[in-house]
Amino acid sequence: MDAPQTGPVADSLDRRIISALQIDGRASWHRIATALGEPERTVVRRGTRLLESGLVRIGAMAVRGRSTVVAVRCTPGQARVAATALARRPDCVFAHVLTGDWDCVAEIQCPRDRLPGLVMDELPGLPGVVRTSTLPVLRHVRTIREWHAGLLTEEEISALTDGGSVPASADVMPPPEGPRELTRADRLLLHALAEDGRCTYDELARVCGVSEATARRRLGTLRRQGRVRVRAVIEPALLALPVEAVLWVRPAPAAVASVTTALARSAHVRYVSFVTGERHLLALTAFPDEGALHDFVTGSDWLRDVVSVDVSMVLGTLKRGGMPSG
Repeated sequence: MDAPQTGPVADSLDRRIISALQIDGRASWHRIATALGEPERTVVRRGTRLLESGLVRIGAMAVRGRSTVVAVRCTPGQARVAATALARRPDCVFAHVLTGDWDCVAEIQCPRDRLPGLVMDELPGLPGVVRTSTLPVLRHVRTIREWHAGLLTEEEISALTDGGSVPASADVMPPPEGPRELTRADRLLLHALAEDGRCTYDELARVCGVSEATARRRLGTLRRQGRVRVRAVIEPALLALPVEAVLWVRPAPAAVASVTTALARSAHVRYVSFVTGERHLLALTAFPDEGALHDFVTGSDWLRDVVSVDVSMVLGTLKRGGMPSG
């Protein structure tokens, strides 16, 4: 029997269902229930409630190019304006307003041949911009899809990925020249998924004018190729992790691999990428309180191999997982 519910997210089972949807936003309720070892009727009821309430949103975005992290310093009072301008770009994955040296940070998907235009023309045109730093991502170490806040076991994660349409490895990086143009049917499929990432294959087939089998095959291919990414978008506060921070980590040159591995293993690290620049690692993190953040950046074992760590608190979020924040 379900535990008494005291709010939209009632207990650990709700949070585990959310974590399962983060791993595969299109996983069937049956597969989620089987992976979690819970009654399917309970998972259907709770999962449907989470989606209908808008606390969890499932959407999709096309991969438009290689990822580039952009940090912006603004004139006083312009940080939200600049972050909003970044978030409105269709190639923006996330955009946060920060404390510290940089007023906002965003990830932009930009083919490498368009990077000069982004750096020299588009970013300087942001409202109130004083300075920008452009950091191409060389490798995604952990993406939001792989983060489950330590709420799932390795066996449960395996059950959600094995046999599904989502590769168990990290998100595939597109080639440097950018992904090939999508067909008209693929664009229609993507548009439908952007509105509802869990719409059925029958609905996708009707929208795209193809058979259900073709819709299923095309979406599976696009996801395996890394050309389309389906995301479950949530606020970390739903998982009792309301304090978010961006870490700019500079490891010792000989310790890059060990520091990267340690960050990727932490349940508090939602995203970590190896970027260009003097600070090689960018991490998005979430904690239950500021004390836990303090302990993480002062007492973790991986700090022995780090030259410096800059911490920026997240003041506001304009976009997550390619979807505007509510």
